[in-house]
Amino acid sequence: MFTHTTKTRVRYGETDQMGYMYYGNYAEYFEVGRVEMLRSLGMTYSGMEASGIIMPVVEMNCKYLKPALYDEEISIKVIMEKMPGVRIHFKYELYNEKEELIHLGETLLVFVNRKTNRPCLPSEDFLNRVKPFFV
Repeated sequence: MFTHTTKTRVRYGETDQMGYMYYGNYAEYFEVGRVEMLRSLGMTYSGMEASGIIMPVVEMNCKYLKPALYDEEISIKVIMEKMPGVRIHFKYELYNEKEELIHLGETLLVFVNRKTNRPCLPSEDFLNRVKPFFV
């Protein structure tokens, strides 16, 4: 299993009149977590795309437990429980500054060859970087 945690702050433009983060913004926080998880492995989304692989989201699930509030620092924990193949599954746990669990989420992405627009396996480089976490 591989986990990575990133912190970000809820910005004013992401909130509604109650000061709660708008529910649609959680998907962006998931992306922030995934991008930083890849960066922690020494990779980038732009590097993967340059190599000809894109990763569209094909499923997303959210469970709102407590609101994320304006100007609150949020910890985004990304969890990869299984070695990826053609698909890669992520779980997310978001915590507020009090370290209370406020949100649960999941996404399923597919590795796609940019030229053929068909599902493919991730690069050997990517697999080599994540393999040690699944031994």
